[in-house]
Amino acid sequence: MSRTYRATGINLKSMPFGEADRLLTILTREYGLIQAIAMGARKHNSSLAGRSGLFVVNDLLLVKGRSLDKVTQAETLESYPKLGQSLQKLTVSQYLAELCLCQALSDQPQEELFVALNQQLQQLEQAAAGEVLPCFLYAFVQLLSLGGVVPQVDRCCVTGQPLHPDLTDPNWRSGFSVAAGGVVTLAALQQLRDIPQPIPARSRSHAHSSTSPDASSSSRRIAAETRSQRSTAYSSRSPHLNRELEAIELTLLQTLIQALPSSPIEPEPSPLDFAQLATFNELWFSIERLLRQYAQYHFDRPIRSAALMDACFLNSSVSSQSPEP
Repeated sequence: MSRTYRATGINLKSMPFGEADRLLTILTREYGLIQAIAMGARKHNSSLAGRSGLFVVNDLLLVKGRSLDKVTQAETLESYPKLGQSLQKLTVSQYLAELCLCQALSDQPQEELFVALNQQLQQLEQAAAGEVLPCFLYAFVQLLSLGGVVPQVDRCCVTGQPLHPDLTDPNWRSGFSVAAGGVVTLAALQQLRDIPQPIPARSRSHAHSSTSPDASSSSRRIAAETRSQRSTAYSSRSPHLNRELEAIELTLLQTLIQALPSSPIEPEPSPLDFAQLATFNELWFSIERLLRQYAQYHFDRPIRSAALMDACFLNSSVSSQSPEP
């Protein structure tokens, strides 16, 4: 027998379902991640039409179903319309939503994640055009922190040696190891490069199940998809997981992580001056690629929204630097 319950949630995904409905993936404060059908939401006269949009926060009345819940009522509490007016802001907002999907749990309260995402979207809405990238990356490391996988950037992950970037020395370098969990000295980085990286045990188990005569067709399909994703997106054997960082790059990373709020439930406004940090946008783009590799490795899944970053930010950067005719 179905039951009715209430929840406060923000729409992270919205897609057509059936003839006139929408299938919503919602991050709720009380129950974590849920999927629910907004009945008739694609009809023009439906009260759920606007309330089923991306990044709309609703007070929801839902009915528990056999496989999918149903949204019967929704009252909008917050929305972020300015995100859709900027391609850059919309791109990074979808990126943040996918990061939330990487770590959100079902059937468990997700208060910290819910509060953090809403504050991050508010900051992005208010950010000036040039401030979008540093504002987004601050939100990025905040979500990594909530997921328990924020990179260590103040000391070497291998030796424990404190790292203080020397901005006066153009030749100063440190290393970054995704597998080790953050920044390393150059000596430790070379040691990591020299060590053959083993195939993860889970990959070996998938490979075994896919070749076993008793493996089901579904097991073989899942194993093939898993190996394909690992080889193309975030293989632990990829040499791109280890790279060197200049002093300014490490300084910017340390600046982001040191500014993280002490309380995720009641986060304070960011202490960072995004207008000043916007002067380093080329470096921020390089840092985004590094954090992207890091997140894909530690969440063990690709971030598909990140594919739009190159086109969105690189094209705008080239356009802004082109001389006027």
